[in-house]
Amino acid sequence: MSNQLTRRKFLKTAAIGAVGVAVFPQFVTSCQNKKAGEVADGIIRLGFIGLGQQAMYLLNGFMGMPEVEVVAGCDVYGIKRERFLKRVNDHNVTQQKSVAVEVYENYKDLIAREDIDAVVIATPDHWHAFIAIAACNAKKNVYLEKPLTFTIKEGQELVKAVRNNGVILAVGSQQRSDPNFQHAVKMVQEGKIGKIEKVNAYVGAPPTPYDLPEESVPADLNWPLWLGPSEFIHYNSQLNPPISLDPEQKEQFWGAWRWYKELGGGFTTDWGAHMFDIAQWGLGMDNSGPVEIIPAGYQDTKFLTYKYADGAVMTEEPFDEKQTKGVKFWGDKGWIEVSRGHYLASDDSLLPPKVEETGGAYETKVPHLENFINAVKTKTDPVVPVEIGHRSCTVCTLGNIAYDMKRPIKWDPATEKFVDDPEADKNRLFNKTYTEGYIL
Repeated sequence: MSNQLTRRKFLKTAAIGAVGVAVFPQFVTSCQNKKAGEVADGIIRLGFIGLGQQAMYLLNGFMGMPEVEVVAGCDVYGIKRERFLKRVNDHNVTQQKSVAVEVYENYKDLIAREDIDAVVIATPDHWHAFIAIAACNAKKNVYLEKPLTFTIKEGQELVKAVRNNGVILAVGSQQRSDPNFQHAVKMVQEGKIGKIEKVNAYVGAPPTPYDLPEESVPADLNWPLWLGPSEFIHYNSQLNPPISLDPEQKEQFWGAWRWYKELGGGFTTDWGAHMFDIAQWGLGMDNSGPVEIIPAGYQDTKFLTYKYADGAVMTEEPFDEKQTKGVKFWGDKGWIEVSRGHYLASDDSLLPPKVEETGGAYETKVPHLENFINAVKTKTDPVVPVEIGHRSCTVCTLGNIAYDMKRPIKWDPATEKFVDDPEADKNRLFNKTYTEGYIL
């Protein structure tokens, strides 16, 4: 058991790693002379925090933009830092660019650099709020992967941090930049299918308790820092998928942390941050949300159900036999269903114009990344600003809270509080207690 990390050893190491961690101004004093989100010479200098599979997709997209220079990367896994460094340097050689690139184990070191204009955060969800708030306090613009945060309280605090610091934050909800989803929402909001009565938004199952077997931690992986503010759980390679450089072998699966309650929100947040987001948009609820959430299995409720004050109902329910992850809007005059690469409607007049498909991964073939860069340059909100990301994430998290409590919950979207429900107020997904040394 010499290679295994005991809880006592973890807490000792984590406490050391947590010194200076989180969101407080003393960690960003070197940045106080920089104006919020300021770009000095028209070149946007990016630092990446979290260098796994999603970050590699994003890296490919950002490096293709002439006004972007990738200058730094950060990950707690040494081999992923090596991969990042090699990819960026190889790209720069090919493009005949001379750009110094540095890598770090601790995100604080990257954020402290005054020359970095924006950070791309693609860590597991339990780190999102801590790193993003620290970046905002350091006057960095932020591209943050979805779902926005792990808890609702974290989202509320992140909204404050973005606005108080006057920086740009864009959420990685790429479907908002997809012409098919844009057209579907346009048709719905223009009343082309009448009053919306219900929405099917299929995303998949909620998270389950962590049950993977314990494995030895790789020598170059800082497991206490990977866990950070999260409670201790033992290591398993499925949480942080291994890679190799010689021969080169990328991750063979998505990090399984997202499927477990301790670290993620299951499909409810993973795909909900995409599909519930589109439903919210179509319903005109970008600045609001549902008022009642009923979990699947409660009495005769077959699907996770969201009720809105205007009478609309959204269910986490498949709209076809293939169980396609997507959204179907039902109005009193027609219907529209949309998913990635798929669009059907009750009438041909509702169909979108033909758009030529581009190759590559979905994460980089839509102009979502370019929208963020333009937002930074013009200091205007991106297509998915922090408030929208927070509202959509809240819908997802409310679903998991209802699952946790096994009963309906009532929510006031105006105050962002539960209605007369002290038990829900104490739920870990509303406002959790963090590992010793970490304070939001």
